[in-house]
Amino acid sequence: MSRGGNRQVAKRFGVNLREARKAAGLSQEALAIRASLHRTEIGLLERGERMPGIDTAAMVAGAVGAPIEQLYAGIVWLPAPDVQEGRFG
Repeated sequence: MSRGGNRQVAKRFGVNLREARKAAGLSQEALAIRASLHRTEIGLLERGERMPGIDTAAMVAGAVGAPIEQLYAGIVWLPAPDVQEGRFG
């Protein structure tokens, strides 16, 4: 995936996280405390400036009381259509 593709994934995750946090009635600070993260980390995630690892995604999903799939909703990756098998050697 290109760097631009990674940004799109991070942005989509951020939108999903923000919606889940607001639906749970939590501030960024409250979410950070519940997820054992720093508040600035939550802000970076919500703005799409940081790509979460699977552990962080699981922590924030649990903290907002949402299934992790909800935070990944709308994120899809498809291989380039011109990908061909290669050979080593």
